[in-house]
Amino acid sequence: EGREDLQVNRLETQIWIKPDIQKTDVDFSEILNAIQEIAKDVNIFFDELEGVNSPSKDDDSLLHHGNLTSTSDDASRLEVVGEELPDKNKTNGLYFRDGKCRIDYILVYRKSNPQTEKREIFERNIRAEGLQMEKESSLTNSDIIFVKLHAPWEVLGKYAELMNVRMPFRRKIYYLHRRYKFMNRIEKQISRFRGWLPRKPMKLDKETLPDLEENDCYTAPFSQQRIHHFIIHNKETFFNNATRSRIVHHILQRVKYEEGKNKIGLNRLLSNGSYEAAFPLHEGSYRSKNSIRTHGAENHRHLLYECWASWGVWYKYQPLDLVRRYFGEKIGLYFAWLGWYTGMLFPAAFIGLFVFLYGVTTLNHCQVSKEVCQATDIIMCPICDKYCPFMRLSDSCVYAKVTHLFDNGATVFFAVFMAVWATVFLEFWKRRRAVIAYDWDLIDWEEEEEEIRPQFEAKYSKKERMNPISGKPEPYQAFADKCSRLIVSASGIFFMICVVIAAVFGIVIYRVVTVSTFAAFKWALIRNNSQVATTGTAVCINFCIIMLLNVLYEKVALFLTNLEQPRTESEWENSFTLKMFLFQFVNLNSSTFYIAFFLGRFTGHPGAYLRLINRWRLEECHPSGCLIDLCMQMGIIMVLKQTWNNFMELGYPLIQNWWTRRKLRQEYGTQRKTSFPQWEKDYNLQPMNAYGLFDEYLEMILQFGFTTIFVAAFPLAPLLALLNNIIEIRLDAYKFVTQWRRPLASRAKDIGIWYGILEGIGILSVITNAFVIAVTSDFIPRLVYAYKYGPCAGQGEAGQKCMVGYVNASLSVFLVSDFENRSEPTSNGSEFSGSPLKYCRYRDYRDPPHSPVPYGYTLQFWHVLAARLAFIIVFEHLVFCIKHLISYLIPDLPKDLRDRMRREKYLIQEMMYEAELERLQKERKERKKNGKSYHNEWP
Repeated sequence: EGREDLQVNRLETQIWIKPDIQKTDVDFSEILNAIQEIAKDVNIFFDELEGVNSPSKDDDSLLHHGNLTSTSDDASRLEVVGEELPDKNKTNGLYFRDGKCRIDYILVYRKSNPQTEKREIFERNIRAEGLQMEKESSLTNSDIIFVKLHAPWEVLGKYAELMNVRMPFRRKIYYLHRRYKFMNRIEKQISRFRGWLPRKPMKLDKETLPDLEENDCYTAPFSQQRIHHFIIHNKETFFNNATRSRIVHHILQRVKYEEGKNKIGLNRLLSNGSYEAAFPLHEGSYRSKNSIRTHGAENHRHLLYECWASWGVWYKYQPLDLVRRYFGEKIGLYFAWLGWYTGMLFPAAFIGLFVFLYGVTTLNHCQVSKEVCQATDIIMCPICDKYCPFMRLSDSCVYAKVTHLFDNGATVFFAVFMAVWATVFLEFWKRRRAVIAYDWDLIDWEEEEEEIRPQFEAKYSKKERMNPISGKPEPYQAFADKCSRLIVSASGIFFMICVVIAAVFGIVIYRVVTVSTFAAFKWALIRNNSQVATTGTAVCINFCIIMLLNVLYEKVALFLTNLEQPRTESEWENSFTLKMFLFQFVNLNSSTFYIAFFLGRFTGHPGAYLRLINRWRLEECHPSGCLIDLCMQMGIIMVLKQTWNNFMELGYPLIQNWWTRRKLRQEYGTQRKTSFPQWEKDYNLQPMNAYGLFDEYLEMILQFGFTTIFVAAFPLAPLLALLNNIIEIRLDAYKFVTQWRRPLASRAKDIGIWYGILEGIGILSVITNAFVIAVTSDFIPRLVYAYKYGPCAGQGEAGQKCMVGYVNASLSVFLVSDFENRSEPTSNGSEFSGSPLKYCRYRDYRDPPHSPVPYGYTLQFWHVLAARLAFIIVFEHLVFCIKHLISYLIPDLPKDLRDRMRREKYLIQEMMYEAELERLQKERKERKKNGKSYHNEWP
């Protein structure tokens, strides 16, 4: 009743408190005494004129049935509902048979498994730790046994204190100094104006879905001695389900199953087959017959599906607090990073699309493409031996226009923008991560001392030394042994990189051989577009080789990582991650590097071609340049890779789960299947990947590389990445909520080693984009011609009128009679002029055949080469200076967050002091009532 009255009158009553004022006209002592009596129900906000936080609520009390939107824990309502809960709990598969003990963890084993003795000792020790246990046979297979575990309040409290689990103990109070009436009026006008504006469609509807309101409380490490400080309405729901599962898992990792110092932990029992699976339960079904807007969410899983994993909310922000509450901080951080990356792609995609559209609008005004399309009298030399015919330069008109779409005046600006964008993205992610870490109580969290891997213990159990942290003896790996293993592992990495280079070499041979084959093809369409057909088929074959080698690389990386014998699981994970990223990055980008920097660069010239193994003539670029080949390579690989990844992430688990449901439906019927308990349904789902979030991160990091490294050649890459990520977020959400067993809620402060990899990609992208602009594109040759050799030479101009004659100046002349015998084309070119051709043209800066030094490099070649090298140096230094300046100017921690952290630390100390003082005063009053004597202790 007091809460309702205060909420009604909250707009009429405003209390302003200055920290530096002890007394005012109002007697604050009386007001504060009254507030203390209802402190559990009232929030005082001083940062907004109108703001009342919802009362604190335990995790499960957020869920409601029907249209109940109140979040208070009214005692009378709990008594009524409490009588009905056990009967309902018995049938929902989330509780023991008594309907009171909630299932916190599930272990699965087979009766036919011979490891019976280890299991019995392990389960006996589990009971000794205070966990309650109940076993149940599977309804589909009597050989499968489910072990249901429940942690009572005493066990949860004991281990929550040992694990330093932070729990809420007081709602936050924000203080601001008194504002002038003028400022208050302005704020009222602004809020009224905002009311006229349309609501943000991307924000989640918190009015319709009240469960999305989050607690806003101070937290502190749980302590049983100070339990009266914490906000506890119901002991059964004080620790949420994710925390309960994490505590039980912590216990299971420290329970012995056999005599011996190393015979301990659930992971070892899972690895030796004693148990088949171990997982926490999902909180019921993710679907409901009733609408969530009218009847509320059935459970947290249903709530996540409706407001996060459903395709109907693809345009809305992610409920990251709900994700963290259900799946833990580690998975929550992944989706926070993915959402941040996707949001930052919007400006990059917009600028990339602008560059592409700029090329479209300026296409008709491009002097170079005009000259190419009008060059009907310029005959180009054949691009391959014998079968390739002479061709008019105007035949490549379409390719010249397509090249202009990606290689235009805005490309350099876009390359600089993307280099700066990558830095801004990483720097602002630091700030975003700091805010998330503060909101999720990860600022002061430190990982526990990790356990040694069983494989490491088994290998080095004979050698021991004292652990400097724990002071206990532990297995030790000698320095010489560690170095020798690292050398062997590095040699394996180098060998696999050589395999990648060999695969690229095979693709190069394929391109060289097939370009002549397609040039002699029967179909005119393929014959006239032999180079495009060669590039397209080579990219598709390259993609198949990439996917096959990825399977091999995973096995090799696993073997090399195990060969190194990392000491802990995090060391193993970091080593494996680095190897897999290196393998897949080289595998995915090796062909792209070849096309960008080597294709057509070392071919020689007509009459003196360079050949592979003195047999195959190296492939040349198209008369309009090599950029079109690079665009095709990136576009096809990016689309195919993302499509394949999305299928493997969602399609494969969907097919597996569908097949499992089909078999159950055939054996037991539809009605029987729907009556399966929750542990049976979850067991039939797919387990999470053995490497955790590795595949998800790897896919996005490789995409980030594609988006930044060669973005100067393919400005639409950020747009494709953005479209893919919008789908990716919902695919991953759908997979976690519906297709996978619930993963253990684990904690993490950041994204780990992936951040360092992102920084490395950002540095590499600056270098590669500088080389793409300077070497692959025609940007530098055009500038040199405009300022030195064109009509505007010496005038300091570089417009389209200054590019007149550029195409003719970029082509050299070759005497047809100087062809080698094996390069001489079958056609003599008489179809162009009625008589055999005497001269043809090719892309290069060389002297004519009748000069003193035939086919020698011209002075323009050296000017262009010097300009390219100078551009690379200037571009890299300029961009790196901008990147470092931005990194320096953007602090890792926002100023308001730093102030909030300091303020919170101060308030927590004050609150703990006040609570302790209040407790001592109560004890003193009780002693007075009981008439006990006591010394005059403080206070």
